[in-house]
Amino acid sequence: MTSRSLTEVPSSDIGDNGRNAISTPENLVVVDSQPAGKESSDSQPSAPVKRKSVYDNVMAQFDKAADLMHLDANIRKILAKTENEITVNFPVKMHDGKVEMFTGYRIQHNDALGPFKGGLRYHPSVDRDEVRALAAWMTWKAAIAEIPFGGAKGGIQIDPAHYSTDELERITRRFTYALGDNIGPEYDIPAPDVNTNSQIMAWIQDTYLSTMSPHERHRNIHVVTGKPVVSGGSHGRDKATGQGIVFTIEQWAKHREVSLEGATFIVQGFGNVGSWASRLLTRLGAKLVAVEDVTGGIRNRDGIDPDDLLKYAQVHGGLRKYPTGEFVDHIMFMQTQADVFIPAALGNQITAETAPWLKVRLVAEGANGPTTPEGDAILQEQGIDLIPDILCNTGGVIVSYFEWLQNKRKEFWDLEEVDRKLRKKIISAYNRVHDMATEKKTDWRTAAYIVALSRLEMVYKDRGIFP
Repeated sequence: MTSRSLTEVPSSDIGDNGRNAISTPENLVVVDSQPAGKESSDSQPSAPVKRKSVYDNVMAQFDKAADLMHLDANIRKILAKTENEITVNFPVKMHDGKVEMFTGYRIQHNDALGPFKGGLRYHPSVDRDEVRALAAWMTWKAAIAEIPFGGAKGGIQIDPAHYSTDELERITRRFTYALGDNIGPEYDIPAPDVNTNSQIMAWIQDTYLSTMSPHERHRNIHVVTGKPVVSGGSHGRDKATGQGIVFTIEQWAKHREVSLEGATFIVQGFGNVGSWASRLLTRLGAKLVAVEDVTGGIRNRDGIDPDDLLKYAQVHGGLRKYPTGEFVDHIMFMQTQADVFIPAALGNQITAETAPWLKVRLVAEGANGPTTPEGDAILQEQGIDLIPDILCNTGGVIVSYFEWLQNKRKEFWDLEEVDRKLRKKIISAYNRVHDMATEKKTDWRTAAYIVALSRLEMVYKDRGIFP
């Protein structure tokens, strides 16, 4: 196979180039239904337009795929709803002796394929609607990857930067206790997500095991995944999501018959996912030319060393004022010309407003829900390829499954074995979505949904609906 440089690649053969109507930008909060120069008869201000939620976007994507594949109407009703939604309000005593109340969520979307599975995030934006959307995405991810898990998600509405390590430990342990039997190694298995890590998983594990009788504790260490290796975690879990992103980008390059050597890429978000994806992609010869995080953005056409950048960010609390490169604002960052864009921050970043700024050939979604339906339509119009989140960032849940399996079997795999199994799983998933997009002549996000929904539809048709 002859490799070509990315700059020689035609505009798109990975997705659908059909033209979809673009709706009003989501950040437009006021409408005026009166003709120009007119005022309403009662001189009352216009009502604000309701901004689309993340869950609205999930349902729009779901409905598009369900319509195209003619999903069974009864099964469609089931999959459009969550199974369980748990909200807990719990008190925690702070260092100063004052008690604060916290709100935590665990939403379980569907467990037709296996135990509920999904991360816990600590972020001020966490609410029922966001967690509901994230739980549904987890259901689709597990189905696409063909692993025996259902979908769940959870978190606490909190800014962890405002609390000490000791306070975060107490908050985490109290949250775990409040959830009680709503989590469990064969029922619902949490994992790290935004602003949570292996240490927080270790606190959850220890708290959960402390509620059990001594002779049951060692049989339940797989109550969480993403644990420290010494506490039963898996090698490769810390880099799993970033590694999965890179595996899918490699497969995209292979299908497009292009070389990643010398290719340029930009990354939004430089936490666990963004930093690992950057480091791993750079090792393949690609060049990081721009990065953005919550503190700002930097750009260097000659390339940015992601290892050095990570050290700087860890010391300084972000990328701002990194000396090797020029400062760029959000618009300048989004307009940076590159071959690949990896959004690895929060959702709703590629919208009707921002999508036209992009000057890339591929968007590889490391974050959950970074692109709105309106943004999707613009990417398709511009011929920008897309590896959707429910395929691209499944590396985390795949290796979480490997960790869960190792714990159950009392096994311990080395990093080489974990990476080999991850590559096999995620490339198989990539090829299923590729084939579905070709068969249905549709965009890749819709194709990924159809792959997931088809698997779930088959399970429900085989089992039937009780009673």
